[in-house]
Amino acid sequence: MTRLIWWLRRDLRLNDNAALHYALTHAESVVPVFIFDSTLLKAERLRGARKAWLFDGLRALESDLQRYGSRLIVREGTPAEALLALCAEIGAEGVVFNRDYSPYAASRDAAVQKALAERGLSAHSCADLLIHEPHEVPSKSGKPYDVYSPFRRAWEALPKPEPYAISDAMRAKLRLPDELAALPSLPIPVGEQPVPQPIGLPGEAEALRRLEAFIAAPIYRYHERRDLHGEDGTSALSPYLRFGMISVRTCYQAAQRARSAALDESARRGVDVWISELVWREFNYQVLARYPYSVRRNLRPAYDAVQWEDNPEHLAAWREGRTGYPVVDAAMRQLLQTGWMHNRTRMIVASFLCKDLLCDWRHGERFFMQHLLDGDVANNVGGWQWTAGTGTDAAPYFRVFNPIAQSEKFDPHGNYIRRWLPELAHLPDRFIHAPFRMSAAEQRHFGIVIGRDYPPPIVDHDVQRERALRMYAAAKQERDKG
Repeated sequence: MTRLIWWLRRDLRLNDNAALHYALTHAESVVPVFIFDSTLLKAERLRGARKAWLFDGLRALESDLQRYGSRLIVREGTPAEALLALCAEIGAEGVVFNRDYSPYAASRDAAVQKALAERGLSAHSCADLLIHEPHEVPSKSGKPYDVYSPFRRAWEALPKPEPYAISDAMRAKLRLPDELAALPSLPIPVGEQPVPQPIGLPGEAEALRRLEAFIAAPIYRYHERRDLHGEDGTSALSPYLRFGMISVRTCYQAAQRARSAALDESARRGVDVWISELVWREFNYQVLARYPYSVRRNLRPAYDAVQWEDNPEHLAAWREGRTGYPVVDAAMRQLLQTGWMHNRTRMIVASFLCKDLLCDWRHGERFFMQHLLDGDVANNVGGWQWTAGTGTDAAPYFRVFNPIAQSEKFDPHGNYIRRWLPELAHLPDRFIHAPFRMSAAEQRHFGIVIGRDYPPPIVDHDVQRERALRMYAAAKQERDKG
């Protein structure tokens, strides 16, 4: 009997899964395995809410597997060693897994493939994380794209793969035979903190439910509502995509279905803008694959000479949501309480850290990775380098988000602030975005004393904007002289 190990990492689903489809097609017995990588378990960047989300997602997958007479075999250690031992233990001929593109994942997977090959075992990797792998979208010159817009045009021109159809008859091969019934498996841990709400429950079933609910109606207004951080106008599928509880192919196909059903051009525009977010994800992975050093270094060397101030008190105030700028503080509290943040406010708080507080983007990138349920190295690094102006297709350094103007424009009634900063909830619209503008008499009237009930601004935005522009310009001049 041909037996293969299906090594799961960030593909926690039984539908539209390339590695699972390959294993079920090429083997008579397939054993699902998850390895708690000892290196990643110790990493500062994987902790708290995201760990809890992963653990609960594994439990959801275990429940799904049980319907087919299977279970998730959980081990811990160095993946190469754990997989070699398990192959010997169950008589597996090899391992099947889906490719990942982060620097660590690429190194880990190469080590696994080498170790298996040395023992005469197969190691088959599948394309699954993206619709098009990084090397599949070359420019006319044959080189990868550094700019999003031409990348998107080239990406859209390529034929799209269909989702993998996996029938219940195929999944029958997941049933563990009697001789493996007692196969040892570690218990799935309980997170140090519960999965925060209101993102929802982890797992494939919830991911599919959310997708269907989104494409039923909200997607048609996505272009109008995606920046309104006071409303629930996004799909909130990013944590599910992060751990592969749903595939990007399934999302793309559902969006195309919605586009075909759209009643007018405005509705089609909503679908197209949402698809463009999927393409940004693919672009960020191409950039990461081409420039793996970008997880630690500026992609634009011209800004290596930026003299970041990195004031520890400012960093602490930013992390804890007490900067005196309500939209920034509300966003950071949302992150700390739920493990998620609206994309518009991600840009606002990132700009504030880099261009108001003059702190290195890497501090923010690290903090986001520690707290976001959807913390994904390609998207996170790409987003931070874009905002800081140091990335390939980044916002120019002189683009500085005004947190008050952004809040007034995209949430005029301050609903977002009222939700996450209850101490300000009763302020009228004219003060909700900048309570420090109240006079002493107005503070007494509304029962909010700045400095007692809510902090004053830790910096003056207008002053800091000018300082940031000088700081970036000086770094660029220094580079040009060199």
